[in-house]
Amino acid sequence: MRQSWYARFGTHAVRISMHVLILNCIECAWNNDMMQESAEIDAFDLKLLALLDRNGALTNQQLAQSVALSASQCSRRRARLENLGIIRRYRAELNAPALGFGVTAFVRVALAAHSRENARRFRDLIIALEPVQEAHSLTGEADYLLKVIVRDLAALSRLLNDELLPHEAVATVRSSIVLDTLKGDGTLPLKARR
Repeated sequence: MRQSWYARFGTHAVRISMHVLILNCIECAWNNDMMQESAEIDAFDLKLLALLDRNGALTNQQLAQSVALSASQCSRRRARLENLGIIRRYRAELNAPALGFGVTAFVRVALAAHSRENARRFRDLIIALEPVQEAHSLTGEADYLLKVIVRDLAALSRLLNDELLPHEAVATVRSSIVLDTLKGDGTLPLKARR
């Protein structure tokens, strides 16, 4: 079909093709601008995000009732926020003590040497350790802060003495055991965006 079209129109086909290409480029640029505009978050998006941050299992119908939009509008907005990467995933929050995990601790780690290779080795270690729930690179005396959840003090001792301290990337480890959690809902301060 294409060959006969080119054969039929000759050099005009080349000019037409160039115009189509230019129009396609203009359309791509316009779509890119639209994508950047669509990344903007309005008050309805913030309401949806706040609700989903507290309960990711809400249906679009339940969201619609809370934000005064239709369920289909909530669905479109939710899909857009997911596609933009603002909503990264949905997951259940498990009750650690009810599952037998009675000790939460924060562990500060200083590396033996400050090099990319040493940091990579430490990162690989941390990724492999299931009790490590969070790991943050820091400024200050410690290089990393880890949040760990384990069954008991014996499990914490094994983690520190058998996994972290003997590792070649680690120089020092200091831990603090959580006595009580005053706040731990993990929701973002979305009101500050308004």
